[in-house]
Amino acid sequence: MPMPDRIKAGAILIKEGALLPGSLEFESEPYSKGWSLVKNLDAYGLDRKIRQAGWTFFYMAGEVKATGLGLDRQKALDRAVSRVLANLKSEKFNALEIAQVGAKRFLGLPYVTVTAHLRHVQESMFLFRAQPLAAGDRARLAAA
Repeated sequence: MPMPDRIKAGAILIKEGALLPGSLEFESEPYSKGWSLVKNLDAYGLDRKIRQAGWTFFYMAGEVKATGLGLDRQKALDRAVSRVLANLKSEKFNALEIAQVGAKRFLGLPYVTVTAHLRHVQESMFLFRAQPLAAGDRARLAAA
């Protein structure tokens, strides 16, 4: 029996160590170096939870695409996702939404193409706006 793909349209990858609301609870599993796959929630479900916590889950227009070759569909899919993650141009984004997964063949060789959108979780409703430091954080920085 074939194993179901862990990565499909709507799946979310979160960068390990990303600053998230303390009240936000969801299951995840390690996926690729530095990234975890959110389990049992798609982008809409995670967005709802993030907004309930008073934070914002930004969606960035434009897409990132990559292809993975291979006879094993799951390995080709993992290669394509790894290429998407490796090609991210901005370190500021802490999440990625898989928009589309397509399996095809070219001259008999199977391949998988993954299309994704950058996402970002942060407290402010203004993208990348720096939050003022709390008094305790300022004291800790001054002591360092």
